[in-house]
Amino acid sequence: MQHTTTQDTLVGLFVASGIAGLFFLALHVSNLSSFSDQDSYVITARFENSGGLKVKSPVSAAGVKIGKVTSISFDTKTYESVVQMNIDAKYNTLPDDTTASIFTAGLLGEQYVNLEPGGSEEYLKPNGKIEITQSAIILEKAIGQFLFKSAEEKK
Repeated sequence: MQHTTTQDTLVGLFVASGIAGLFFLALHVSNLSSFSDQDSYVITARFENSGGLKVKSPVSAAGVKIGKVTSISFDTKTYESVVQMNIDAKYNTLPDDTTASIFTAGLLGEQYVNLEPGGSEEYLKPNGKIEITQSAIILEKAIGQFLFKSAEEKK
């Protein structure tokens, strides 16, 4: 009987560690693994259309994740989408003429903000604003323009 109790305990510990591993994997995949925003600074960019961009979407430069989107709001005066991003403090040398674009990871993937550094010798400061932006490409709008243009050419 002692042997079965030890074996049951080991199996229970193995299952519990497996469940804990799946929990941490789920947190990592859903971008919830970082609960605090320590050692980061905030920058803002305005887009005509933020598409399917979401809070906690990645912010990258040269394909490397350097931050995340913290809020998306609508400016009722300019009718633009205002995207606020937290950038890791170790990436504090982004030039102040950096451009921001919204891209899609893959054909049906999630959208993210890509930062393209400019050539200025001045750096973005905390609470800085990115002036040059490129909005998300809306697939339905692009297809509609293509169909409209091809119908116009047939006339």
